[in-house]
Amino acid sequence: MRLLHVYSGNLYGGIETALVALARHRDLCPELTQEVALCFDGRLRRELDATGIRVHGLPAPRASVPHTVARARRALAALLANESFDRVVCHAAWSQAFFGGIVRRARIPLVFWAHDAVTGRHWTERLARRVPPDFAICNSRFTADALTSIYPDVPSTVLAYAVDLQTPALTPGEVMDIRGSLHTKDDHVVIVQASRMEAWKGHAVLLEALAQLADRRQWVCWIVGGPQRAAESTYADSLRELARRLGIADRVRLVGASTDVPRLLAAADIYCQANIGAEPFGVVFIEALAAGLPVVASAIGGPTDIITDACGRLVPPGDATALSATLRTLVDDGSLRRLLGRAAPRRAQQLCDPPTQIRRLYEALASPMRSVVSA
Repeated sequence: MRLLHVYSGNLYGGIETALVALARHRDLCPELTQEVALCFDGRLRRELDATGIRVHGLPAPRASVPHTVARARRALAALLANESFDRVVCHAAWSQAFFGGIVRRARIPLVFWAHDAVTGRHWTERLARRVPPDFAICNSRFTADALTSIYPDVPSTVLAYAVDLQTPALTPGEVMDIRGSLHTKDDHVVIVQASRMEAWKGHAVLLEALAQLADRRQWVCWIVGGPQRAAESTYADSLRELARRLGIADRVRLVGASTDVPRLLAAADIYCQANIGAEPFGVVFIEALAAGLPVVASAIGGPTDIITDACGRLVPPGDATALSATLRTLVDDGSLRRLLGRAAPRRAQQLCDPPTQIRRLYEALASPMRSVVSA
């Protein structure tokens, strides 16, 4: 089976990480030949190119400039006419809105990969609703439940991402070097969050919870992730100011963007991401588990599929006091941290083992699909 993934590629987060993992591990399923069509050059394109997967460039469309959208659609139509693909997957509502109709007209089975909880309120989702796919893949039960808001009659399956689970085996000296570069002592308990700089990711709740741990001198917090849009720069500045007002600025490191998050996770002790908006899945939670970290997350969305009491803790969203109590226990109790951390890699493997998940992807795509295009 020859499969084409269609995506934008202008930002970098969980979807992009999942696409790169599929590319790196594509040889695990010889029956499935995967290729990618991207509209933008950037980090995703560079990382995909490094895997050796075939990447087709499409002209970058801007919704506010109609002729650029038409140009991108023509380019995809030409690609589909000149190549023989068995399935086309549009990733997220943006790709489905711009390109779903082109795939339909090419009479190729169209698959929508739901990476977010769609509601039908965003303009991309309203446009995507007009082009029902033959089949949908959802990254969690949470996104599957939401899918019916725009595609009530489309068959679907829940499929967790294939995630790179190999983590760097750092020597004690390497751990000290990483910590030293972030002004962190060897005996500090490092609480890390690695995510996009967006308010719904819960950075502010984490800082408010940490302010309640000011009496515990042994913790340091690393916030990993750099602004990718102007609004995210403003948000990052607001976090610096919040840490200052809370009196914990000397213990919070805004690390910025990093292309080597696995090494930072391997040098930390606890992963905490207190979302106030639901995370559709959360690749970074899997990466943290693979690194042997206990994970603390909000009890909404994708993390409820991922985190169990054996490997972490779920807390009520937006409740800084409950989060603080959970973190206090983990900061104080090294034995508990190690117990949860030992179980963490097994949980990551259970959910996101690449050979298993890529085989499941192939089986889902190989299943008979009703033909929306010929209906």
